[in-house]
Amino acid sequence: MKTSYDILKHILRTEKGGQMLPDNKYLFHVATDANKIQIKQAVEEIYNVTVTKVNTLKVPGKWRRVRYQAGMTPEWKKAIVTLKQGDKIDIATT
Repeated sequence: MKTSYDILKHILRTEKGGQMLPDNKYLFHVATDANKIQIKQAVEEIYNVTVTKVNTLKVPGKWRRVRYQAGMTPEWKKAIVTLKQGDKIDIATT
């Protein structure tokens, strides 16, 4: 059985994610086999907040080349988590 820390890899700090903060939405890099219920339980357990909505999407890998060798970066899964009004997750701003 996976723990909450296996499901949530890390929080994503991107420009798009920064624009979503006033709406109480946070971006997470999650395990590819995690479902919305597991993601909701993991966020609530780790950050002690109430999750109202979880949206997920798979980000496809991209073709990259290193010298003469071509290959693909791995696919990964992103979750957009909406919190209850008044709850927030502290993110370092460094």
